[in-house]
Amino acid sequence: MSSDRLDVPAYLARIGYAGPVTPSLDTLAAIQRHHISAIPFETLAMILGEPVRLDLPSLRHKLLDRGRGGYCFELNLLFLHLLRAIGFDAQGLTGRVVMNTPPGVVPARTHVLTLVSIDGTRYVTDVGFGGMTPTAPLRLDMEAEQDTPNEPYRLVRHGETYALTARVDDTSRTLYVFDLASPADIDFEVGNWYVSTHPSSPFRNRLLVARSEPGVRHTLRGSEYAIHRIARASERRQIDNPDAVIELLQTVFRIRLPEHPNLRDALGKVLSASPA
Repeated sequence: MSSDRLDVPAYLARIGYAGPVTPSLDTLAAIQRHHISAIPFETLAMILGEPVRLDLPSLRHKLLDRGRGGYCFELNLLFLHLLRAIGFDAQGLTGRVVMNTPPGVVPARTHVLTLVSIDGTRYVTDVGFGGMTPTAPLRLDMEAEQDTPNEPYRLVRHGETYALTARVDDTSRTLYVFDLASPADIDFEVGNWYVSTHPSSPFRNRLLVARSEPGVRHTLRGSEYAIHRIARASERRQIDNPDAVIELLQTVFRIRLPEHPNLRDALGKVLSASPA
């Protein structure tokens, strides 16, 4: 296989998808759902000092061959390669994460999502927003609330900008804002460099892991493991040792861990730095 091509059968096997491979809305919804369930959001690279590369061979090797996860730049850009290989009309977009951002602060473009056009109708897909990743395609030009296998979402337009909101416990949360400007590859590289290396990045030296299935989400933030189910109280517990984290990463989050000599020490530092 050429280094600049995607092995579609290997990708579909990685996410456990064996259905039709045609550029339809049903296919898009199915592979998005399978992708989110199989390939987790994770920031292990941030605590292990690994570089985060966005070229296709690096993405393919990490996420498909090595059985790892990644964050939005990795997950959504590899997903974009898959959509295009299948025959979808798809392009990457960048967004500004406003969830947990103080009012009046304009964050950088540190999120990636995908715009897909099917028979003249536009949808946005996202497989890389951690514990709040939408689990279904969302129709762009519709402001009504849209159901997913998890929370309902809404896309609200303000001029040339769109805001993605989710309803959680009857409260609307704005997650990020984006526009339809088509980024150049260097825009992804700059955003990725900021997220992976800048001292102010929320991912630097932090362990953030998430995996979602219909009706349930699993998240690990430092030492806190949580299970969120629709219409039920979240379950939370503290993880107090690296071996317990490793077990969670391998079982619940389905990560094939790297044979890294500093893995346990790095996890121990994360746990000791996490609030009790």
